[in-house]
Amino acid sequence: MADGINIACGQITWRRGEFTQEQILRQIAEAGYDGAPASAPSIEEVDEVRQKFDAAGLKPAPAYLGAAFWDASQADEIVAKADRIATTSKAFGLTEVYVAANLTPERRAVSGHVTPSDALASDAWDVFAKTLNRVGETTLRHGVRASFHNHVGSFVETRNEIDELFSRVDPALVFHGPDIGHLAWAGDDVVSYVREYMPAITTLHVKDIDPAVLAEGVSRDWDYKQFSDHGIFTELGQGFVDFPALFDIIREASFKGWIVVETDVTQRPSALESATVSRDYLRSLNM
Repeated sequence: MADGINIACGQITWRRGEFTQEQILRQIAEAGYDGAPASAPSIEEVDEVRQKFDAAGLKPAPAYLGAAFWDASQADEIVAKADRIATTSKAFGLTEVYVAANLTPERRAVSGHVTPSDALASDAWDVFAKTLNRVGETTLRHGVRASFHNHVGSFVETRNEIDELFSRVDPALVFHGPDIGHLAWAGDDVVSYVREYMPAITTLHVKDIDPAVLAEGVSRDWDYKQFSDHGIFTELGQGFVDFPALFDIIREASFKGWIVVETDVTQRPSALESATVSRDYLRSLNM
């Protein structure tokens, strides 16, 4: 494993209601991961969550804040939520939190095949950047970096949209916490993105994408659910993302921090098998 890098596994692959948090954490540990994303509704509940992680032998990894950053009427509420999640993140010993635009019906409908006409208007971009700067300033007061997370089905899906956002935010307040799989699904060059933005990347999610499903879905104008139902997500090393090149860049940059593995929906018989396949692949790359 690369020095200073911790590998976590997201809990999303385990179907809600079928497993307890304790069961999920034990399976993540069984698959060979260092940690999993940790969150708590309040500072008073951090110790209870930490005990579950300790019992599984896992470390807390960065949590996730999704919000409608472009909606000015929600700005104060979003900043207050960011303050709460930064407070609990600090209590878990974390120094990053993922922040992302919420998915919307109109963007879910054009997932993977957006056009310029689907983008935010300039005034909405201004609100987005202003609110995100406030969030970054708020989390940094707790020593936690707001790390922006692109997502298919949201208003920041493509490389062009990432570039647009980061032309407007303060780089001293807002950092990068990309989702590599979602950027590949959007049709962009993930290696080029990582190479160019590496100095600002504080943490990242890694997913792999099935190229045949992607090609079919784009040609047939599928929406987000259709892509997911047809198996757009696949285990690491099973799709077309160039992880060897990506990890070479990460090592050359002496990156230290969390890499979170996610397969949102697996076609494997179980989430444990899915997580194990991805972890074994990372080991084959000395990660």
